[in-house]
Amino acid sequence: MSIKQPFTNLEIKRSSGGFYEGHSVEIALLSKAIMVGLVLWALVWPANANGVLGSLNSRLLETFNVFYIVIVGLFIFFLVVVALLPGTGKKVMGPAGEAPEFSNFSWFSMMFGAGLGVGLMVFATAEPLGLWGSNPVVIAQEVAPNTEAALQSGYRYTFLHYGFHAWAIYVVTGLSLAYYAYTRNMPLTIRTALTPLFGKMLNGFLGHVVDVLGVVATILGVSVTIGYGVSQFIDGVYAITGMEWMMDMTGEAPAPGTVGLLAGLFVIMGLSIISAVSGVGRGVKYLSNLNLVLSLILLLTFVVFGSFLFAMSTYASAFVDYMLNFISLSFGAFGPQSAADFAAGLPSEAAPFADALRGGATNAWGSFAGFKSGLEGDAAALSDDVLTAAYAAGEPARQFGWQAGWTTFYWAWWIAFSPFVGLFLARISKGRTVREFIVGCVFAPALVCFAWMTILGGTAIDLELTGGADGAIIGASNTAKLFVTLGQMIEGGLLQGLTIMCVVLIMTFLVTSADSGILVMNTIMSGGDQEVGNKHKIVWGLILTAVIGALIMAAGENNPMDALRNAMIIGALPFTMVMGLMCVALAKALYRDSHREKAGLAEPAE
Repeated sequence: MSIKQPFTNLEIKRSSGGFYEGHSVEIALLSKAIMVGLVLWALVWPANANGVLGSLNSRLLETFNVFYIVIVGLFIFFLVVVALLPGTGKKVMGPAGEAPEFSNFSWFSMMFGAGLGVGLMVFATAEPLGLWGSNPVVIAQEVAPNTEAALQSGYRYTFLHYGFHAWAIYVVTGLSLAYYAYTRNMPLTIRTALTPLFGKMLNGFLGHVVDVLGVVATILGVSVTIGYGVSQFIDGVYAITGMEWMMDMTGEAPAPGTVGLLAGLFVIMGLSIISAVSGVGRGVKYLSNLNLVLSLILLLTFVVFGSFLFAMSTYASAFVDYMLNFISLSFGAFGPQSAADFAAGLPSEAAPFADALRGGATNAWGSFAGFKSGLEGDAAALSDDVLTAAYAAGEPARQFGWQAGWTTFYWAWWIAFSPFVGLFLARISKGRTVREFIVGCVFAPALVCFAWMTILGGTAIDLELTGGADGAIIGASNTAKLFVTLGQMIEGGLLQGLTIMCVVLIMTFLVTSADSGILVMNTIMSGGDQEVGNKHKIVWGLILTAVIGALIMAAGENNPMDALRNAMIIGALPFTMVMGLMCVALAKALYRDSHREKAGLAEPAE
């Protein structure tokens, strides 16, 4: 049987003149129409937009939560198999004998900065602390929240959210793009990754849809990243200046208000647009170097003044626990619990009060004490044994609510971010083998993330465990926890200097993330061409600003990030399906290319 050569004649029609010269008009207009429509909806009917996004998000999670969890588990196992198989792992992404374009140190530094940065600054303390107080083991009432016994399970899920699964999401996209670009000389754009399945069909409307899904996912993923980063930026500015006009002072702890978030957004995006149009070469290089130096200073501060020994012992025990539970973490998915199923699990004494009991018993963010105190009338008079059984009957719903609101949110965030990070990883990985790419981009950066989370987050937890913080860190908003932790460790001029340094670090991370996101969006719309005119960078910078600002305003003062989160989870779902097809396509391409090599039909990449 003859073996055909792979389809490589991918043609993306681009305008030969006018405003969209060098761009696909169809991709550009469709992407802009979706984003402008979202902005207008959020600005003209903010309450409706926020309500509909929240309702749609809830319905999608009820249907697709299991899908999100399982497919991300499949991503990591797919990559492990590809890396371990000799025939696929040793394939070089580029012409035979070509050396990697960057040294291992430079390669790792760039991939780490692209993959996280803002996320580590915001969640290095907030994530371990939050999971220490709420995780599936706590929900099952096996351990008490915010105790030494909850430390292991808290870090189990911290490592899950920032570990091998997170980086596997990036690498599925990045490896697909890099493999075709450097072994088949195809453009670095999203539709390329599906050519083994759909061939020349991707030269038309289907290809435009795939690229638009990549653009929309990128915009929403970058929007959430910038939203959280701007929130922490405002927290830092408030810690330095004490300007209350930026903050919402009505809650238990000060949190960035809508006015402050919009002011910070305009500053950050203004700097990002200036950076984008001034040329990325030297500016981003210097910013990246500055980010690395400041990050190391921050980490060293926690090593010297924080709980380093506690953090390192936590690292070792948490990593072993993470690996022992790896399979269940990968595929342990929960679905919603119906009212009938909840009622069926109640003891007979509680059955008449099923409706009154259900709300508190199924609340993933509540507690047994809160469940009891919220009851009224005859339901409140039930015995403790009956109430304990009723609360246990709602555990499946609590587990689903927790997973959908925490793990699935992260998976959707990383998936939405993956066109951006994946395309960047592909750009810097020419000459690497498939095995190098997977090991270097999945396992190495995850180990560094674990260290970052245990050193910064472990210090915050230790301060709370020993009573030094007295609840101050737990009570702070997520984006303020880093600054409150620093305030518990040090004081005086050193604290002021480090706070200013952190604000600068957050700002530079945000600017480089937004700048790179703008470049990636334009790269997709230009069919993989990385030489993009300044006018398009400005337009997409303004659109990105408008999307974030409109959704912040639509969500209102109480939960300004809610609309952004909901829109991102909704927008990530179609691209999740695209990524599933990417895995199938890559498996087919690797299998067929191995047969071509054995038959002597493989053509070297140009």
